[in-house]
Amino acid sequence: MSLARRTSLLAALLAIVFSASAHENQLLIAPVKGYTLDAAGKLQRFDALLVEDGKVVATGDAARAQAHGDTQRIDGGGRVMLPGLIDAHGHVMGLGQMASQADLTTAKSLDEALAIAKKHAEASGADWVRGRGWNQVVWKLGRFPTAKELDTAISDRPAWLERVDGHAGWANSLALQRAGITHETPDPVGGRIERDAKGDATGLLVDAAMLLVEKSIPAPDEDERIDTLDAALDAMASVGLTGVHDAGIDEPTYRIYQRYAQQGRLTARIYAMIGGTDKDFDAIAADGPLEGGGHADEMLGVRSIKLYSDGALGSRGAALLAPYSDDPKNSGLLFSTQAQMVAMIEKAFAKGYQVNVHAIGDRGNRVVLDSFAEAFKKYPEAKARRNRIEHAQVVAVEDIPRFVELGLIASMQPTHATSDMNMAEDRVGAERLRGAYAWRTFLKQGTVVAGGSDFPVESPNPFFGLYSAVTRQDHDGKPPGGWHPEQALTREEALRAFTLDAAYAAGQEKDLGTLEPGKQADFILIDRDYFAVDPSQIWSTQVLETWVGGRKVYEREEASGE
Repeated sequence: MSLARRTSLLAALLAIVFSASAHENQLLIAPVKGYTLDAAGKLQRFDALLVEDGKVVATGDAARAQAHGDTQRIDGGGRVMLPGLIDAHGHVMGLGQMASQADLTTAKSLDEALAIAKKHAEASGADWVRGRGWNQVVWKLGRFPTAKELDTAISDRPAWLERVDGHAGWANSLALQRAGITHETPDPVGGRIERDAKGDATGLLVDAAMLLVEKSIPAPDEDERIDTLDAALDAMASVGLTGVHDAGIDEPTYRIYQRYAQQGRLTARIYAMIGGTDKDFDAIAADGPLEGGGHADEMLGVRSIKLYSDGALGSRGAALLAPYSDDPKNSGLLFSTQAQMVAMIEKAFAKGYQVNVHAIGDRGNRVVLDSFAEAFKKYPEAKARRNRIEHAQVVAVEDIPRFVELGLIASMQPTHATSDMNMAEDRVGAERLRGAYAWRTFLKQGTVVAGGSDFPVESPNPFFGLYSAVTRQDHDGKPPGGWHPEQALTREEALRAFTLDAAYAAGQEKDLGTLEPGKQADFILIDRDYFAVDPSQIWSTQVLETWVGGRKVYEREEASGE
């Protein structure tokens, strides 16, 4: 046999071997009731999905035609399949911390909150009692809670309980002592110490004032950070989140994310925003903008920063152009001057980063819009980085078109509207609500709206967000017809906000957000047809399985038969 002949035969044998090996990495899931948007945002349906090496190869008849005899086949059971959902604004470590803190989100009164905090303290051996989730509006208290009230539940250790929005904290007397807060302690820039008639601290600290207490709390050690991240990843997988944009990380969090990504331990793609432009930014930016989050072996992307303009509406820290309707002497808090904001944006632009800025109030939003406009004069190329305003919650109507002019994305959280509807009009009045939670207005002018939850401020369950976006109602179906229903989204628009447009907001739409050939096989199987059920059922949707890069990372016990 000639050398050429032997070489040809060897090549053929190797091709067969490699072909067989490749097919072993193929996965066909059918039958399913699949839905995905395409690159143009149009809804497509399919009944089969073919995956190879973690990517989508084909859907429908093409998937079956391209499958081979040794392709692994999974019975989809006719279940509903959707692209993996992406939360465009969450706090991963904050979510994980909820597993070890007093969860006050269910408290319907001050007494219930105190009882929950006391029970948690009795079961905890921690030096500090931590908790989160209280909401004085739900309690119909008409004021903030006090240190003296918290002392009745916890007096042997310092206690620190964050409001549901994370923009106010409730301290007991020992916590105030540890922080060194006295009658003479001034309000920090961007913060407020609530005081009684004598000028003494009541125990309630807003925004930047929270740092006075938090700097006294021991930092978590490495084991605690690992437990926190594991808890968060488990929680996200269980509700169908295959990706999250983590809105503000420090250097220790970055290092643990790096390690998890390198070890293949991340079960959701994390697109992380560096918190601020100070020492954490300097340390992390030394590595340069880190691409990723759109590849099976690159589950982590770090090429953006998170800044704050103002506080939150519920704690009256959101910066308003005119005073609060229910607090005429208060217009909220700006965290920095416009010159300082411009300087921070320009520092990030100079290093090649996308800039995402928290802004709740109409003044907070205007300062951010003005700051971007100024920074673009020096760095015009940065306008193409898909910079974002996080929340864009209450925006002056005349400022909304500026999002288009400045090429900004509106990163919005539908559940904020349905959580805030019990107090939003009290805070800002009917006229200012015209530019508040205005999803339809933004979409109509062509602004990309990226959907998120702001967990743990809200539940990480994206179906709660999809439900709020479509109905603008609470889970009891109130108010009838929805709160300002003219701003509601269609089911397709809502799904797009949590898939394709969330991916776009991270520059990942070519890899993520839809189940098109060549994209990552991030998908979920759910227990009902999102597009067919009555809208009232959307929030009750249960995730049966969650897959990331063609790998199953979650299976509901009922679904697995355990």
